[in-house]
Amino acid sequence: MKIIPVRKLNNLQQYTSDAQRFNIRRIEDILQGKDLIHDLHRHNFFFILSVQHGKGNHEIDFTSFRVLDHSLFFLRPGQVHQLELKAGSSGYLLEFNIEFYNPKDPVAKQRLRKAGNNNYCIFRKDQFERIHTVLTSLFREYSTKEEGYLDVIRAGLEIFFIELARQTHDGVKATNNYTQERYEEFLELLDRHITRHKQVSFYTNLMSLSAYQLNEITKSSADKTASQLINEQILLEAKRFLIATPNQVKEIADQLGYEDPSYFIRFFKKHAGHSPEAFREGFK
Repeated sequence: MKIIPVRKLNNLQQYTSDAQRFNIRRIEDILQGKDLIHDLHRHNFFFILSVQHGKGNHEIDFTSFRVLDHSLFFLRPGQVHQLELKAGSSGYLLEFNIEFYNPKDPVAKQRLRKAGNNNYCIFRKDQFERIHTVLTSLFREYSTKEEGYLDVIRAGLEIFFIELARQTHDGVKATNNYTQERYEEFLELLDRHITRHKQVSFYTNLMSLSAYQLNEITKSSADKTASQLINEQILLEAKRFLIATPNQVKEIADQLGYEDPSYFIRFFKKHAGHSPEAFREGFK
């Protein structure tokens, strides 16, 4: 079967300098007048595709999105995606890893986490231009490499995420910021612990919340219960394992914390509509 490759920033196994932990390119320079087709893969760094003008399709974790003018895609390390981008598209592709930009300030860290939970955004032209201006400044710094340019780029990333938060603001009142923060915290914990911990009680204990409080948070933010979000995350991880490894279904069940493979298979069928093997067959 086809094994899904893991791409590394600058194709390096290890990074010996900060300059190797960050990259920004113009889309038009990448395309060079040709269509771009990237087959299904995952990578170990953050990936931001900001499309000023363009057409194509971008599938992220098995959800398909159209590439349109003034669209932006944000991928966290480990997410699975494939990309088709038409010739003539323009904008920027920005890549960096957590060693290069890992803010210590809680507010800045929250902005990064929030951006990572929103894979796809469409903006009005005026909104997009504000974001595009920041990326153009980052590209200029990266291209000229004047003294202190990496520090300027880190500061520029801070400005980028502030601007992104502003332009994706959905009008939620400040009094609801707590709910949004706790919801994003829950998603981050799911991403970190789901292969071993699938009970709501595990997450409520970590977050010092009752099950009722966590459900109120998730229903307010995503119109789903905590259990539904847990099941969705299990299914996503299962799909990633199925297409990214040649492991047998029983081995994947074990990797996901299921002692009984038959229980895992029933769970997958119930939530995906077909068996794990049928899902994998579709990607051969």
